[in-house]
Amino acid sequence: MAAEKHSIDALGQFVLYPVFGNVGRSLHIAQSNVLMAIAAILILGLLYLGMRPRAVVPGRLQAAAELLYEFVYNMVDDQLGRKAHAYFPFVFALFCFILFGNYLGLIPGSFTYTSHIAVTLTLALVVFVLGLIVSLRVQGLHFFAHFLPEGSPIFLAPLLVPIEIISYLSRPISLSIRLFANMVAGHVLFEVFAAFTIMLGSLGVIGKFIAVAPVAVNVAMFALELLVGALQAYVFAILTCIYLREAAVETHDEALV
Repeated sequence: MAAEKHSIDALGQFVLYPVFGNVGRSLHIAQSNVLMAIAAILILGLLYLGMRPRAVVPGRLQAAAELLYEFVYNMVDDQLGRKAHAYFPFVFALFCFILFGNYLGLIPGSFTYTSHIAVTLTLALVVFVLGLIVSLRVQGLHFFAHFLPEGSPIFLAPLLVPIEIISYLSRPISLSIRLFANMVAGHVLFEVFAAFTIMLGSLGVIGKFIAVAPVAVNVAMFALELLVGALQAYVFAILTCIYLREAAVETHDEALV
């Protein structure tokens, strides 16, 4: 009975449910949708309110907005160079959306929408489709030549071409799973150690004393998740830049620069 009472349901936190009930007959607004809307409002609010003063000596909000803007712009500029201005708005929106989603999920009682594969896969597919469109627009039919590495013997084409195609098509899968898996893993561990704290606390005075250990672990993990949340947003954005750089090159020589 005690085991059932204190059973750990680490995956229950990822279950979606209608926040406002069923709107109409088929429209379900889940907590994931609500948090996405909140993230969008916070991002727009930070940029609008932060940049509105345009002070020479920025305040905290303006400094945060400028730091965020400059960090992403420098990243895009390093990867794309003279093409940075064309793709910066997309990469900036993507980075902010993931970053705010990761951090909003750390608020107790909130929800991490980046812990759902449907969200991360959609973002990855958007990146993939955009990269494909840019490749076909810039490189034309020469894009398909990349599936046979330059200098490779032609008799190896039946082996190399399928491998290159699979590698290319796997990009959205790896991109989405990396973000999804890291977010799920962190929040599952939060839930497990929180359950350990409750279970140990029910064992009396000695249990309450031992329960300090999982509490300390969760505090340390919270600090780690702050780092992981920013790092995963950066990795997603930097890989997006790399894919766009490969798509936007017009010649093989330019790709080597």
